[in-house]
Amino acid sequence: MKEHKFVDVNEISMIYHTISGETKALDQLSFDVKKGEIVSIVGPSGCGKSTILSIIAGLLKPTSGEVFIDNKEVDGTNKKVGYMFQSDHLFPWRNIMANVLIGLEIQKKLSEESIARVSKLLDTYGLGDFKAHYPHQLSGGMRQRVALIRTLATEPDLLLLDEPFSALDYQSRLAVSDDIAKIIKSEEKTAIMVTHDIAEAISMSDRVILLSKRPATTKCIYDIQLTCEGADEFSPIKCREAPEFRHYFNKIWKELDVYVK
Repeated sequence: MKEHKFVDVNEISMIYHTISGETKALDQLSFDVKKGEIVSIVGPSGCGKSTILSIIAGLLKPTSGEVFIDNKEVDGTNKKVGYMFQSDHLFPWRNIMANVLIGLEIQKKLSEESIARVSKLLDTYGLGDFKAHYPHQLSGGMRQRVALIRTLATEPDLLLLDEPFSALDYQSRLAVSDDIAKIIKSEEKTAIMVTHDIAEAISMSDRVILLSKRPATTKCIYDIQLTCEGADEFSPIKCREAPEFRHYFNKIWKELDVYVK
């Protein structure tokens, strides 16, 4: 039985027009994502990784090509797509519960049921005691977990993550990426993540898409299969100890290294 392409990016190209001329960011780029997968996109700096997420989210229209989400062509923004940025973008004057509910407020979906569901998400993922706190009272890692739960609150089918851990120190980054990957898997969401961290991409993902330099094309797609012994549940930190991890890392690093010499 053929697996369903939940996200289908079909030969998209993107040309930016400026006063000084044209810049081609993407060149007939194609890939797909299956339902329930976490797929990471890595590539040289400035190759257009964030542009791809913006096109999938419907924030940008490609110059050519098309994107389908669950067999429906992307034509503008979609409430079933949740976007998590590098910064948590929490409002400092709203407490954590109020911050998490803001998407539901905007969509006019606030109800006793939706508030109870969001409250349960905070309880489940270690933030239950911080609902009345304000963002400045939380660590950077906790704020990112709040940002993810705010994204999940509107019940999106697809999560887009644009380097969501880049502002964190290394130790926090490891812990938070582990937490967030577990939450995504537990909530059975489909996710596409842009990252410049090869180890992060390998440990968190079912597949890793490697892009060429600008204008970006799909250079390689790696099917990640790690033997994570001793892990009772999916754990990116534990997956870094898998014997296959170094093989994937070296292979992707060598492909990327071609572009930085």
